[in-house]
Amino acid sequence: MQMEKKNFFVHELETHQTKDLTDSHVNGELTVIWRDWDNILKNHPKMVYVNTVNPGEIKGPHLHKNRTTHFSCIEGNLVLIIQHDDYFHEIQTDAKTPLLITVPNGTAAAILNPTYKICKVLVLADIAWKPNDNEMINVDFKNYDFKKWNI
Repeated sequence: MQMEKKNFFVHELETHQTKDLTDSHVNGELTVIWRDWDNILKNHPKMVYVNTVNPGEIKGPHLHKNRTTHFSCIEGNLVLIIQHDDYFHEIQTDAKTPLLITVPNGTAAAILNPTYKICKVLVLADIAWKPNDNEMINVDFKNYDFKKWNI
């Protein structure tokens, strides 16, 4: 699945079972988040970090003036809410459904953890964050119903 909208992109990620070298039993799984030769990211990442979202919490909404950000849930459950004009796109994902969700600069978004367990999100950004870079703008999703998530 690849979903492309004017203001965001969703890429289904490639997964591979890994096998033990001795007897070839499946010992885990590898998920490809990004490879330079796949060309799914316009600009290669300059910063990679893990963002945790506590149970029942919301981060944002805000937008980045310059930075394009790519999100992949690596533990727990995540809802990414992306504003496009007066419409809100909701993308639900978890560690078992690996997606890479791209939010371009200038697009308002919020990340929400609708569960009772911590959510961990791997984040790739095309511009590295610097203290006091004044690159983020808080946004009010006044027409969005966060209460529907029972948080």
